[in-house]
Amino acid sequence: MKTLHQMLRELSRADVAEFAIASDRLPCVKVGGNYEPVDDTPRSTAEIVEMLVAAGGGGYVDDLLAGPAQWTTRVEGVGLIGITALMRSGRVQARFALVRRPSLPSIARGDPLRPSVDRAAPTSRSGPVDTPVENTSLLLGGDGEAPARTRPMTPGQGSALDELLVAARQAGASDLHVVAGRPMLLRIGGELLARGPQIGESAVEEMVAVLVPERARAPLAAQGSCDFAIERPSGRFRVNVVRQRTGLKACFRCIAAAVPTLASLGLPADIERATHHHQGLVLVTGPTGHGKTSTMAAIVDIINAGTTHHVITVEDPVEYVHPRKRAMVSQREVGTHTRSFQSALKASLREDPDVIVVGELRDTETVRMALAASETGHLVLGTMNTPSAAKTIDRLVDLFPPADQPQVRMALAGGLHLIVSQRLLPAANGTGMVAAVELLPGSVALWSLIRDNKTYQIPSLQQRGKAFGIVRLDDSLAEVVRSGRVTRAAALAVAENPDELDAVLSGKRPPAPAPTQTYGKRGA
Repeated sequence: MKTLHQMLRELSRADVAEFAIASDRLPCVKVGGNYEPVDDTPRSTAEIVEMLVAAGGGGYVDDLLAGPAQWTTRVEGVGLIGITALMRSGRVQARFALVRRPSLPSIARGDPLRPSVDRAAPTSRSGPVDTPVENTSLLLGGDGEAPARTRPMTPGQGSALDELLVAARQAGASDLHVVAGRPMLLRIGGELLARGPQIGESAVEEMVAVLVPERARAPLAAQGSCDFAIERPSGRFRVNVVRQRTGLKACFRCIAAAVPTLASLGLPADIERATHHHQGLVLVTGPTGHGKTSTMAAIVDIINAGTTHHVITVEDPVEYVHPRKRAMVSQREVGTHTRSFQSALKASLREDPDVIVVGELRDTETVRMALAASETGHLVLGTMNTPSAAKTIDRLVDLFPPADQPQVRMALAGGLHLIVSQRLLPAANGTGMVAAVELLPGSVALWSLIRDNKTYQIPSLQQRGKAFGIVRLDDSLAEVVRSGRVTRAAALAVAENPDELDAVLSGKRPPAPAPTQTYGKRGA
C-alpha cells in the first residue's frame, strides 16, 4: 500500500493533471482526461481523513459535514498543492492539484507534507496550471452538489497571487486587475478601487506568466491576449491576459462557488418558462460585463435540476461548473476540448442533445448553426453583446448577407422564444450590483414583425404588449428605483428614454401596469 506522499509524487509528472481519492475507491491520477489507478488498495473514510489531516487539513476535516473545504499544502519534492475535500453520506472525496512547482530543489526534512508558507515566486511548468473543471461528484456517484466553498486564507498562505485573489473575494469584488506600476485594482459596485502597495513589472510577470495554459500561449504570443479559466484555493476565476506597454496585465473575474439562481440574481421568475420549450432559441443579451453568463448559468441549472435532458455547453472558457443533478451536462471549452464554436456545434448534433448552450453568438457561422439546431428539435440558449432586445434581432439578421436575410427572418419567426436583455447598476447602498431586465418573449405579433422586416416597430409593440409578458427596460428601472435598490441618477444614465423614466419617477406619468398574462406553455 502506497503512502499519501508516494501517490502525490505522481503530480510531478507532466502528464498528470490531478490526484483524486474517494472512500472505498482506488486512488487515481487524471491523465489526459481519464482517471487511472495509482494504487491497488482502496482507502476507507477514516484513512482518507487521516491523510487530509497529514496534508495540513486538521482545521478543516471536522467541518466537512457542514460543507466542502479548500486549502493548500506544500509537498517536499513536488511543490505547492491545492486540496479540495468534501463529505457526503459518510463518504469522503478529495482531490489534489499542483499549483506550482518548488523554486529550488527540495531536501526532505521530517514530514514531507506540511502546511504551505512558501512565498517564493511561482516558476513555469510544462502544461496548464489551472485545475480541472470537471464535476468532482463523479467519483462519489449519485447526485452532485455545489462546488466547494472557499475557506479564508491567512496571510502568508499560498503565492502572492493567491493572496490578491483572496483579498478580492473578501472585498466582494467582481473583478481583480493586476497591472505593473499600479496597486491591485478591484471593481466593487461598478467602480475600480486601488488597494494595497504598487506591484512591480517583474512581480506581475512572475504571477501571471505561469498561469497561462499551454493551449493559450500561442494566441498570447500571436495576438497579444488570451482567455482561460483557473481554479485556485480561493475559488474559480475567468482570466484575461494581455500584453501592453508595461508588460503583462491580467483581469480576474470572480466566479461564485455555487451556480446562482434567478432569485439570487434578482431576475424575474418568468424567465424559467423559457426552459419549458423543447426546441427554439432563447437569448440572453446585454453589454459586456453585465451578468449574461450568470443568468445563463441559472437557466441551465433549472434544466439540470428539473429535467433528465442532455445539455451540451460550448464556452470560451468554461466558467460555472455545473454539478451532477437530474440532467446530464457536458461542458466543452473552446481551445481545450474543441477547436471552435462552429466545430463544437456541428459535432453536438450527433451527441443526442436536448439543449445546446452557446457561450457567445459572435459570428455568422456560429449563428447559422445555432439557428439550424433550433429548427431541428433542440432548445438553443445563447448570449450576445447587444444593448437591447430589438437591436438583438437586427444584429442576428444583419450578420448574414442580404440574400440570406429572408431565410433568417423565417427561422426567427416562430423559433425565437425569449430575449432577456439586462443591465447591472450599482446598488444604492454601495455594495454589489442590481439587475434591471428587459423581457421580449416570442409571440405571434413579434414573429409577424420579424417575418415582415418591420423590426423598427418592436418598441411600439413593447409599449402595448404587457399582456404578452413583455417587460421594458425602463419599466424595470423604475421598479428598482422605487424599491430603493438603485439611485435615480444611476437608472437615468442607462434608460432608453430618460425623459419618460424621469416623468414616471416624478409621478407626472403613471407607471406601466403589471403583465396580466404570461407567455408560452410547457412543451410549446
